[in-house]
Amino acid sequence: MESRPDPATVRLGLRENLGSFALLVLVNAFVGGMVGLERTVVPLVGAEEFRLASEVVVFAFIMAFGVVKAFTNLASGVLADRFTRKAVLVAGWALGLPVPFLLAWGPTWGWIVGANVLLGLSQGLAWSMTVAMKIDLVGSARRGLAVGLNEFAGYGAVGLTALLTGYVAAARGLRPDPFLIGVAYAVLGFTLSLFAVRDTGAHAALEASLHPGAEQVARPSTGWVVAQTTWRNRTLFAVSQAGLVNNLNDGMSWGVFPLLFAAHGVGLEGIGLIKAVYPLTWGIGQVVTGPLSDRYGRKPLIVAGMITQAAGHAVIGLGLARPFTAGLMGSVLLGIGTAMVYPSLLAAVGDSAHPSWRTTSLGVYRFWRDLGYAVGALTSGLVAGALGLAWAVHVAGLLTLASGLVAWGAMRETLPTRAAEAREAFRQPAGPPGAGRPSR
Repeated sequence: MESRPDPATVRLGLRENLGSFALLVLVNAFVGGMVGLERTVVPLVGAEEFRLASEVVVFAFIMAFGVVKAFTNLASGVLADRFTRKAVLVAGWALGLPVPFLLAWGPTWGWIVGANVLLGLSQGLAWSMTVAMKIDLVGSARRGLAVGLNEFAGYGAVGLTALLTGYVAAARGLRPDPFLIGVAYAVLGFTLSLFAVRDTGAHAALEASLHPGAEQVARPSTGWVVAQTTWRNRTLFAVSQAGLVNNLNDGMSWGVFPLLFAAHGVGLEGIGLIKAVYPLTWGIGQVVTGPLSDRYGRKPLIVAGMITQAAGHAVIGLGLARPFTAGLMGSVLLGIGTAMVYPSLLAAVGDSAHPSWRTTSLGVYRFWRDLGYAVGALTSGLVAGALGLAWAVHVAGLLTLASGLVAWGAMRETLPTRAAEAREAFRQPAGPPGAGRPSR
């Protein structure tokens, strides 16, 4: 059995680890910026530069990204347990270094899809680790805040980069200039991760040692964690399906919105603004919604957030007579709804999973969540090809509403009981071997 970390040298809490936490926030901003490179420009590159007529073919880059990122998320927790969190983070950045060059100068659409395979690998490793490492640092009491700040940095950078690439594309063309921003992101992210970021495995081990009955907890098999996170635990099932549908929306908007609004006469600057408002609202909102989930619970924000996203789809799909206004209003609603959902889902997984298998469970959840990119892109491509782009928005809205109702019916609130256990665990030493959880 491993020896317990020394609390004198390893401390849990945001204030106690503020420097390391702030550095990881910055690193995740660069991670998010790499995704933001594609939000405005790449679908238009496929349609206008490569003359791709099929929506399914145009959206192939999103499908490649989503499938690869999903499976990499699944592997990231296992890799972090086998090696270290920092090693996985650095590997993610190393895989991302070629991406902006391939996007800028790839001679065929296959090169663009290949860049997204690398981007999916990079994001699955790097973003997973920034989430896990922040959760490690702060412990259980500020988990929602930690996740909210992480996702604020990542998706704020997605939105700002989407806006910036739209303006650059309008001034300088679709390629290569908009993608050169990513060279700076990749170099800075890799350098900081390699030389400045410190591993947080000892913090996770400390939290695990403070859980009641910690001596009796053995790390379960990966298959057991997959089953618990996917279907055996009703709460984790509800969280996983909501995460999948949430990113189905993002995958749909990533591919459909540039083509939909361009077809209705919105220019590149306007499309860039619409595409930026969604992740910017999503990112900034999580600074508020993360702490709210720590105070009022995860479930209310998850259910209300899914319904708000469905309302955003309705505004866009039914308001195309004034496409720019509908796009902005609907994107704000999508961003608000996603801000409510995103940190609450991650925090709910953190609440429900023991620290000894939490990283793996987060990887499983993120597998299902990011598989939503591929599901959303494929579904949207098929629906758009058969019924038109607007119907892709309507279908996504109906699926989002149904997902919120499933979460309302299947999920239990994770915050009160887990917070009570955490307070008890940090107030007194772990019990003797064989001790169970405190009675509720």
